[in-house]
Amino acid sequence: MAASPGRASAGHGDLSERGLFCSSSPNTQRGGAIGRGAWRQPWMGQVRRTIAAMATARPGEGVATAGAIPRQWHVAGLGTTTRRNDNHGQYGGFWLAEITQNAIAAARTRIKSNPPDVLLASLPKSGTTWLKALAFATLNRATHSPSDAQHPLRHHNPHDCVGFLEMMVTQDDDEAVRSPRPLLVQTHVPYSLLPEAITAEGSGCRLVYVCRDPKDMLVSYWNFYLKEAATLAAAGCGGGWVGESAAAGLTKFEDVFELFCEGRYPGGPYWRNALEFWHESQRRPNEVLFLRYEDMLGDTVGNLKKLAAFMGCAFSEVEEEAGVVEQIVELCSLSSLKGMDVNKNGSTVLAFRNEAFFRKGQVGDWKNYMTLDMAARLDKIVEEATRGSGLTFAGSVSHNY
Repeated sequence: MAASPGRASAGHGDLSERGLFCSSSPNTQRGGAIGRGAWRQPWMGQVRRTIAAMATARPGEGVATAGAIPRQWHVAGLGTTTRRNDNHGQYGGFWLAEITQNAIAAARTRIKSNPPDVLLASLPKSGTTWLKALAFATLNRATHSPSDAQHPLRHHNPHDCVGFLEMMVTQDDDEAVRSPRPLLVQTHVPYSLLPEAITAEGSGCRLVYVCRDPKDMLVSYWNFYLKEAATLAAAGCGGGWVGESAAAGLTKFEDVFELFCEGRYPGGPYWRNALEFWHESQRRPNEVLFLRYEDMLGDTVGNLKKLAAFMGCAFSEVEEEAGVVEQIVELCSLSSLKGMDVNKNGSTVLAFRNEAFFRKGQVGDWKNYMTLDMAARLDKIVEEATRGSGLTFAGSVSHNY
């Protein structure tokens, strides 16, 4: 018998009864349906204030983080100095912004038990926005029918409906305690740097990772960067490009292509990031689901059914016959989300314009930006790094190299 919406399969417990943060405070709220109220969480106001404070600095001036950033960001001596726009560096073998490094330390400190029930993971521009929408609509379908004109996704950007782990763990304790329990959350943190409470076998946390052809992912991020460079600089999330661009005038796609080939990308090297989740999905497939963006585009209905079953809320025969799966697919489609007023205007909690998250969503757009030699070179780097793992990516042209 299929699990009902909002309820886990056997062994995971009721998804409405578990919390994210370790706290015994009587004021802790237990949200009902997964993700319900996520777009109204108190921590979002604090994030907006922090980003606004960062944005007041003049170019090259830097921002003194002490006092401007919540104290949980100042962990393990990582965030007590003056922050500048080129503050990326290697951390645990990955190319990460300072604020992400601090968030990782904060997460390890704060998440000791009661991890999120479902954690969506990806690198930026791998299909994160789409996956958030699909997961949110699926897990909340008992509360919000996908055909409802008042559905949250019709009035809020997916990034405001599903919390961002790195931001949530870095807010003051009292903010976290007052927030509704965000049982569905998302992260860009590499697998090996996540808290043990999340990655431990039997933790109850189900991880969903989506990957994408690195060529298309890079092109998508490049276009996002062109639109949101100022906000990325203020937030310290430019993947190393913001600082490099300011210092060396790297304004061409060819320049960032070279950086990407060196592994310089938020959470990169990309191939290592994907490999970690891939290995875990092969080792414990009941707890880690590995999705490919291209497969999701090719068979959205089939992959949504797979996602729902994995998350513990499989679609019933009655729902399938009623067309609920197709309704969610349509609600969360690029054309649907892109056409909504909320995504034509306004900005997310991180101050990025909503419209910047919706471009083409196509497979093979890299052909408009890369030469065949560039594409083959990148494919070769990825294939050499993943050789013997069984992990492959769509769109490889390396056989022509």
